[in-house]
Amino acid sequence: MSAVAAGPRTARLGEDERGTGWVIFAGTLLLVLGCMNIIQGVGGVNGSHFFARRANYIFGDLSSWGWAIWWVGIVQGLTALGVLLRMPIARLLGVVFAIANAVAQLLVMPAYPFLSLALFSLDIAVIYGLVVYGGRTYRPA
Repeated sequence: MSAVAAGPRTARLGEDERGTGWVIFAGTLLLVLGCMNIIQGVGGVNGSHFFARRANYIFGDLSSWGWAIWWVGIVQGLTALGVLLRMPIARLLGVVFAIANAVAQLLVMPAYPFLSLALFSLDIAVIYGLVVYGGRTYRPA
């Protein structure tokens, strides 16, 4: 019989490599969402014929929502670069800006419902990837 040491197991703080693919996927999606939001925001500000004309919004109009989505798109793109460079604060900001974009897409839904629902569902995937696999976890040494 061999004797196995029954002492306490050590753990160290480090990256859990199981979710690396999800974090890269979420960062890439965040970059794509940022580009799509910039395009959607420019279209909204310019009053493009791409959007529904007589849509009723809860508050604001298409131009004001275009500016809001344009700014969210810019910060999402910058945050995506931070997520892909594995900056810890960028993961938190990625979740915050994905939530902000999800709310904005739901509020601008009368202008273009299918695009808004598609971008909303991508935001949910980003939030899932960054929340579930984006943080630091303990793993055995």
